[in-house]
Amino acid sequence: MRLFGILRWVVIAGLVVVTMFPFCYMLLLSVRPIEEVLANPGRLWAGPSEWTIETYREVLTPTAAGGQGFLRLLANSAMVSAAATVLTLLVSIPGSYAVSRLRFTGRRQVHFLFLAVYLFPSILLAIPLFVLFTRLGLRGSLAGLTIVYIAQTVPVSIYMLRNYLSTIPESLEEAAAVDGYTRLQTIRKVVLPLAAPAVMANALYVFMIAWNEFLFALLFLVEDRADWTVSLGLAQLSGGIEVSKTVLMAGSVVLTLPIVIIFFAAERLLTEGLTAGADKG
Repeated sequence: MRLFGILRWVVIAGLVVVTMFPFCYMLLLSVRPIEEVLANPGRLWAGPSEWTIETYREVLTPTAAGGQGFLRLLANSAMVSAAATVLTLLVSIPGSYAVSRLRFTGRRQVHFLFLAVYLFPSILLAIPLFVLFTRLGLRGSLAGLTIVYIAQTVPVSIYMLRNYLSTIPESLEEAAAVDGYTRLQTIRKVVLPLAAPAVMANALYVFMIAWNEFLFALLFLVEDRADWTVSLGLAQLSGGIEVSKTVLMAGSVVLTLPIVIIFFAAERLLTEGLTAGADKG
């Protein structure tokens, strides 16, 4: 048994190294001068005395001042991702509640139909959406891109939330009805506090999809760089011959770091939500 305990920690340590090494190496490259990288490309460590923030200054400086303008791109991505997350939850929470609680014909099969959209690859849906949104005048706008993200994430959010809501005892809702709660009050005051972990997980899932998505952002926003998301800006850096790889690594860190921060913050909130749900139960 002791051997299995040791092997367990060895495996965990190995997974931590495999997971963290690419990000740490990317972070190190982003603060090393390009001359040092070219002189010692295989060097895995550089002391703080050799670090520089010029790469981040170039990435975050507006394009009018000679930089890459990632601050504007980060704001665009944050706005689209936050809007897609909030609107998706506003639709998927009552939708999943209806599927898990209301009685109607085909109730047991309908939630699987929500996943049918994922049977089709994104590239297959891209052309019809491109034509439709062009005719509606929504192509080239962040609002149109947000609508696409909502359409992508609502089905799977309803499916995931439905599975969690099914585990909440209906007796709690019946007790709320006896106390005079309406259906909406029951959802807001009884169901949502208990479903906080699932709601947070869905919010994180939707935000990550919208933040990292590239194909539809390219199709809808390619004409005007002022409306680009950060994934488009990073793609431009990776394809630019005149852009140094250290600047590319800085852009990659700028793209990745917000998701890492949000993940750790959401992990804490998930734990708190799970504890609160247990107390209320």
